[in-house]
Amino acid sequence: MTEKNNSILVDVESRYLAQESQPEKSRYLFAYTITIKNEGDNPARLLSRYWKITGGDGHEQEVEGDGVIGLHPHLAPEQSFTYTSAAMLATPVGMMQGRYLMLADDGQRFDVTIPPFTLAVPQTLH
Repeated sequence: MTEKNNSILVDVESRYLAQESQPEKSRYLFAYTITIKNEGDNPARLLSRYWKITGGDGHEQEVEGDGVIGLHPHLAPEQSFTYTSAAMLATPVGMMQGRYLMLADDGQRFDVTIPPFTLAVPQTLH
């Protein structure tokens, strides 16, 4: 899934981590890799993140925090930053969505929306 807003392109890929999951205990671990690219003319720094993680049972959890994986990447025009993180669900299918708060070098703060993307054990969805 790729989304562009405020000249920031966000690409997301998710995968199921079978070796680290315990389906018999309703523990399904998913990794997601995100690439953030500045396609605008103004450099910007990622300040914070917000995630809403929804399981297949409708249970929601919200995660907010400073930066991503402990970093506040500063993206010059045409520069990108890629990181991988993980989410645990109690169901084999779920979704995530969120936003990044960015600060442009000119002082403007803006949100970059990350539309919903699916977390699913392979061959669970048709």
